Amino acid sequence: MMGQRQHVVLLIFSVFLLFQTSNAHNITRLLAKHPSLSTFNHYLTLTHLAPEINRRTTITVLALDNAAMSSLLDKNPSIYTIKNILSLHVLLDYFGAKKLHQIRNGTALAATMFQATGVAPGVSGFVNITDFKGGKVGFGAEDNGGSLNSFFVKSVEELPYNISVIQISKALPSVVAEAPTPGPSELNITGIMSAHGCKVFADTLLANPEAMGTYEDNVNGGLTVFCPMDDPFKAFLPKYKNLTASKKASFLEFFGVPVYQSLSMLKSNNGLMNTLATDGASKFDFTVQNEGEEVTLKTRVNTVKITGTLIDEQPVAIYTIDKVLMPKELFKAALGPAPAPAPEEAADAPKGSKSKTKSKSKTKAAPTPDSDSPAESPDDDPADQVADDDNAAMCFGAERLAVVGLSFLLVFFLL
Repeated sequence: MMGQRQHVVLLIFSVFLLFQTSNAHNITRLLAKHPSLSTFNHYLTLTHLAPEINRRTTITVLALDNAAMSSLLDKNPSIYTIKNILSLHVLLDYFGAKKLHQIRNGTALAATMFQATGVAPGVSGFVNITDFKGGKVGFGAEDNGGSLNSFFVKSVEELPYNISVIQISKALPSVVAEAPTPGPSELNITGIMSAHGCKVFADTLLANPEAMGTYEDNVNGGLTVFCPMDDPFKAFLPKYKNLTASKKASFLEFFGVPVYQSLSMLKSNNGLMNTLATDGASKFDFTVQNEGEEVTLKTRVNTVKITGTLIDEQPVAIYTIDKVLMPKELFKAALGPAPAPAPEEAADAPKGSKSKTKSKSKTKAAPTPDSDSPAESPDDDPADQVADDDNAAMCFGAERLAVVGLSFLLVFFLL
């Protein structure tokens, strides 16, 4: 009887450990055990692909050994091009060694992290996997004319069905991924926004030289932009036009953050975040929160959700948001219970560099909300008005406490 109880206790403890470690992997640690893949591992870190891989589940990394990476680097690609090439080697599906030889109909088309960035047109971000007779498995970029000239070498690490790391013989050739990628100062950020559903916001930004200058001043040092989609921003334009000239500039700068923030960084850096409009008494900040895969931005006026990624190439990231985020410095909060003060300290976002005109205007006191500013958000969505800041933070902790409590309760009854 005592032996049976011990087995039960061990089983409960094992389930608890499984809960603690599920969905957790670290690609750099996995690869660190394999010196022949050290260059590949180094560039995953250098291009900031490693944290993106770590936050995903059901993923396959096509690793290249040091010799294959040397051949790739001999072409002297920029770090931005290297990121595109390596992101083509990260499949958004799980393919262990066993699954590679059990592909239905012998061939499969897998989406990649390169395709997920939105930079790859058409099918250029997909990889063809074919199981040949005799156990040979070939890989090829879909935009490479169907050529499968890289082959499966061995399985490196497998955590079914979370992450699989397999070595292939050489880098996947792709005209699109290998194309020269412009540096940050050459990026046309308004052009990128205009081409992907944020044209109204981009045109409004271009029409305001003061705000546009502040964005341009921060591109090289790091910039994250949250651009509202066309329909909500078009509906918001009448309110924008009622603002004074200085308030219009501050409002537009409010959608930029003077540091690079990948999506995984936003998820791990919850809390208050400064913006390009932040300057002394003019806080112009918002709170970043996430629940699962959803990331939201909140002020005391309303809440918006990140809906897509237009570009994520360090030092610039541009995301789309579903509504117009309104700063409390310019718009009135809806009537209702005052939200509890956020316990988080402001995220480490430095103040953005300002154009000369901007630095002069910021010597004034923080602007007060316009008298004709709306008392509610454009959507009149009650859920937007009161931020339930504590729920997301407590959710994961509550789950852990529930598991621990259940474990001890079962042990108590069994002993």
